[in-house]
Amino acid sequence: MPLLGHALPLVRDPLAFLDALPGRGDLVQVRVGPVRAVVVCDPELTRRVLRDDRTFDKGGPLYDRIREVTGNGLASCPYRDHREQRRLLQPAFHSARMAGYAEVMSRQVRATTGAWRDGGTIDAADEMLALSARITASAMFGAEADDARLAPLRDDFTTVVAGIPRRALVPAADRLPTPGNRRYDRARSRLRAAIGRLIAERHGDASGGGAGTDGAAGLLSLLLAAGRDGPDGRTLSESEITDQLVTFFAAGTETSGSALAWALHLLGGHPEVARRLRAEVDAVLGDAPTATLSHLPDLRLTAAVVNEALRLYPPAWLLTRTTTSDTSLGGHTLPVGTTVIYSAYLLHRRPDLFPDPERFDPDRWIVAPGAPAPPRTAFLPFGSGPRKCIGDVFALTEAALALATVVADWELRPANDRRVRPAPRLVLSPHRLPMITAARARGG
Repeated sequence: MPLLGHALPLVRDPLAFLDALPGRGDLVQVRVGPVRAVVVCDPELTRRVLRDDRTFDKGGPLYDRIREVTGNGLASCPYRDHREQRRLLQPAFHSARMAGYAEVMSRQVRATTGAWRDGGTIDAADEMLALSARITASAMFGAEADDARLAPLRDDFTTVVAGIPRRALVPAADRLPTPGNRRYDRARSRLRAAIGRLIAERHGDASGGGAGTDGAAGLLSLLLAAGRDGPDGRTLSESEITDQLVTFFAAGTETSGSALAWALHLLGGHPEVARRLRAEVDAVLGDAPTATLSHLPDLRLTAAVVNEALRLYPPAWLLTRTTTSDTSLGGHTLPVGTTVIYSAYLLHRRPDLFPDPERFDPDRWIVAPGAPAPPRTAFLPFGSGPRKCIGDVFALTEAALALATVVADWELRPANDRRVRPAPRLVLSPHRLPMITAARARGG
């Protein structure tokens, strides 16, 4: 197994570094600061890592830093806690609740686009981040979100998301009294405190977390009830509830907002795909003001555009596991405590898995009967196995409804010809994404 170093190439251009690894082998050893890790470059080996979460547990320098923010939430907790946590949270993501969530999503998208003006300029990245934050908060607390209170939370999450990878790559640097470290520490403390205050406010409601205008209980009320209804009748502590809500807010805001921003950016650079998408949306929505859950089965190209945006720019682009015992992978022995790195970005850009991988091609996801389909085992925007994202259907529903509703009434074009580069922070998001908003008539 070849050994490559070090943290510097990962800091300077991590995406280029990852692109070069598959040619080195199925497993490549890298040195990240004081840590020696292996990067998995093969889809089947990646699948094994993700399916065996007892041997390949959540861990490594990245998750050490994520836990500073999310605590022992579902996405970062160790194997020993995961099954029980997932059991408690699963009712919030039951298919029966999706209709209520979808109504919130549609209202929030309409409110967002209602503030746009014909011929104006928006930062699509910021707009989609704000939209996803409002949708996520509404699902968390079962009530329409107050954007004035959410804006500081979004800012703090942006600071934390930017700081986590740097602190994971150079652990010793987080002890230095630098302005960046002070900003990170303040943001981390503020956001957990803010979530705690919202919990305290909702905790006093007679409904135990509130109900939305559509009558759907929020995630908070379900968490409060889940502890009481569990096998030991134990009520979850405020700290445990905070861990779950911080986790859900982070995942729901940053990942969904990033995916939507990339979809709009890609459509802006591919007018023919955008034209076909508008035709599909016009035909399916008719004169409906927003896309709804009932429209989704017929929005095939819309779903394909979302999938292709997730393939090219998977939000969770690089994650880690750690071995809990001596094991072997791909013919190599990995001692206990080995950090294992896997990357959806790396797999999604392999030409043997996705032909012409740099090309934006939504049609690769619209497969005729009997034709070969893209390899689902290598498509990992939400992970795979027992630790697959619990909110994957929520996120895909949000993205499709939002994209169809935007496209129905607006044409977004790039405001300049500046190349948009992905920012490989904890989430693979675009830098500023200025776009011109042009109102359109349905069928035009």
